[in-house]
Amino acid sequence: MATKKTAPSWSDVKAKLADFDRAGLIGLIQDLYAANKDNQAFLHARFALGGDVLKPYKTTIARWLWPDVFKNQDTSVAKAKKAISDYKKAIGPSEGLAELMVFYCEQAAGFSSDVGLQDEGYFNALVLMFEQALTIIATLPDGQRPALWRRLDEVRRISHDFGYGVGDDMDELLTEHGVDG
Repeated sequence: MATKKTAPSWSDVKAKLADFDRAGLIGLIQDLYAANKDNQAFLHARFALGGDVLKPYKTTIARWLWPDVFKNQDTSVAKAKKAISDYKKAIGPSEGLAELMVFYCEQAAGFSSDVGLQDEGYFNALVLMFEQALTIIATLPDGQRPALWRRLDEVRRISHDFGYGVGDDMDELLTEHGVDG
């Protein structure tokens, strides 16, 4: 009777990596770097290389939350959130993560206002990201918080025009997090 093969896992890869010497590992990382831009963005963020390590993540967020409607581009909350998740894997919680979350909220609210979007799922994702941004901002040093809070307050102000209780939900979240809106 044949045995069932399981899909390779991290443990399998890790075992193979143990056989590599330093030059082999560097060569492997170089190949991964050359393979696609996501790997490049990850390594640039992880090692704080280049001028603006947030730029590729912001570009992705902007593309999927504020698409070019004249080119029939669609929105994708999942793809925009993936950019934030990818950055978080590279860096972990940080001021950059808070910046990406606030940028996400600005893009989603701006696009909704610009085109008169009426999509409850899109709005629910916006409110959830708004809440996550407030939570991350609360972990930052005191001096970094006010500018991000002001930007979220502008998102809240714009969001009162959407309906679906979006602005009201944001009012409550600001109050819960002790931010004067």
